[in-house]
Amino acid sequence: MHSSAAHAWTLLCDFDGTISHDDATDLLLERFAQPGWEALEADWKAGRIGSRACMAGQIALLDVDAETLDACIDGLRLDEHFPLFVQAARRAGHEVIVVSDGVDRCIRRSLARLELTDLPVFSNRLEGQGPRDWHLAFPHADESCRRASGTCKCAIAGARLPRRPTLLIGDGSSDFCVAGEADRVFAKGRLIDYCRSHGIHHHPIADFADALPLLAELQRHADYVSVPA
Repeated sequence: MHSSAAHAWTLLCDFDGTISHDDATDLLLERFAQPGWEALEADWKAGRIGSRACMAGQIALLDVDAETLDACIDGLRLDEHFPLFVQAARRAGHEVIVVSDGVDRCIRRSLARLELTDLPVFSNRLEGQGPRDWHLAFPHADESCRRASGTCKCAIAGARLPRRPTLLIGDGSSDFCVAGEADRVFAKGRLIDYCRSHGIHHHPIADFADALPLLAELQRHADYVSVPA
């Protein structure tokens, strides 16, 4: 039985480090990027550039053919509990979307392995520029994004209509801003420390096996979430 619309949530799921145990972009760069990507990473970590500029420069350094790239992507370690989580969320009437500052090719091939090709995906777009050259496009960037991200998760969360209470499930820095805007947070990795240090209520999880039993709380909590008309 589906929950009533009044109890339906939008579930924003990060990909790298969340649905995938690995960070796909880091893995591709470590294996296939020409020298220089580490310097861009250092500039981003020091706050000298935003993640959009960092990733655009790094992806431009990839030197790999499509077949080899896809074989690497297919080796990502995925959370085997995620499909069960999605099924339970949908049965409860919730909307599940993947929102990532990572690469669409990695996400979509991985979701296909999990038989979840119908999940909406908001991410950066990988485009081939030749047999071994690549370019990253940013269809979900927002010039007002505080983190200068390729995919502005806050903008996507704010644009979901009809407006529902929002659950964020994530693990890292691309989730920091939206964690403060979401109605509920299931946190992994560095996001746990961020939520603790900023006083953001959250549930620490190790994987989607931990997240699954927490879905029941969303229906109870919906009665107390004020959602703008």
